Amino acid sequence: MRLVIARCSVDYVGRLTAHLPMATRLLLIKADGSVSIHADDRAYKPLNWMSPPCRVEEAPGAWKVINKAGEELRITIEEVLHDTSHELGVDPGLRKDGVEAHLQILLADNPTAMGKDFTLVRREYPTAIGPVDLMCRDANGAHVAVEVKRRGEIDGVEQLTRYLELLNRDPLLAPVSGLFVAQEIKPQAKVLANDRGIRCVTVDYDRLRGIEKDELTLF
Repeated sequence: MRLVIARCSVDYVGRLTAHLPMATRLLLIKADGSVSIHADDRAYKPLNWMSPPCRVEEAPGAWKVINKAGEELRITIEEVLHDTSHELGVDPGLRKDGVEAHLQILLADNPTAMGKDFTLVRREYPTAIGPVDLMCRDANGAHVAVEVKRRGEIDGVEQLTRYLELLNRDPLLAPVSGLFVAQEIKPQAKVLANDRGIRCVTVDYDRLRGIEKDELTLF
């Protein structure tokens, strides 16, 4: 991973155009070929980025980051304040807790708990940035990427958004819709999911395990 702190301006040229005026920013170049531009706010979300695969053409004071569609990030560099590279090695990935991992297994065995006539394609469906928990097909045969969480929060929606961006570039899969599944989903996560066109479903862990709740019911 290469970290560059520089005074720069950025122009995105492609399906749309965007301009970031001259300011001090962090340029993050990852081993997977992605390039992202960050300010000292917005949490982890970049100001602009180019997803892999892409190539970087460097010249004095100017970078071009070009993806396979020919879209470009044009970075004009006024001053480099820091430039360093680090070898991070292979990341073992996020390990789910016991309930979350078991919930994924239960849903894989019973996909109709997520949607009528859902069928499972594969668990841990591989992508360039990590596996999607479940890949399913809906009643119309369209692909649905499912992210499973014990507690649904904003970071889970962001994670699924990144998966969908990659999956929908594959003409053999597209269109791929997103489904965010959890035992409970935070209101802020629901708002973000709705904005991204991602559906949310809450499931009952005990019911999936075949355990009826010991509660009095009025008839």
